[in-house]
Amino acid sequence: MLISDAFAQAAGGAGGDSNFLVSLAPLILIFVVFYFLLIRPQQKKMKQHKELIAALRRGDRIVTSGGIVATVSKVIDEQFLQVEIAEGVRVRLLRGMVTEVMSKAEPAEDKDDAAATDDKPKAG
Repeated sequence: MLISDAFAQAAGGAGGDSNFLVSLAPLILIFVVFYFLLIRPQQKKMKQHKELIAALRRGDRIVTSGGIVATVSKVIDEQFLQVEIAEGVRVRLLRGMVTEVMSKAEPAEDKDDAAATDDKPKAG
């Protein structure tokens, strides 16, 4: 009786490759779900933050990761900013600590554009 049970178990071994794929399918499905629900949105968020940091310029009102609202007074280099947190109080801040830009500063006019507008005759 024990021998017949052993033969019955061995007979099902021909389809072993398909059983392996079927057992592996849930793991692949879980990885795909994790990618689209966790990894991909996080990568998008990091890309947006890098773009936000790269676009900082003088006059922007920002919020730091500590919750301090400040105005960018000087862009020192690609790593540091000088911000004014109160009137006359300026501190150096890492760019990575900026979490939000509340308002963007108006772009400064080029000197050539300003000179061209001054040359126009004024009506009056």
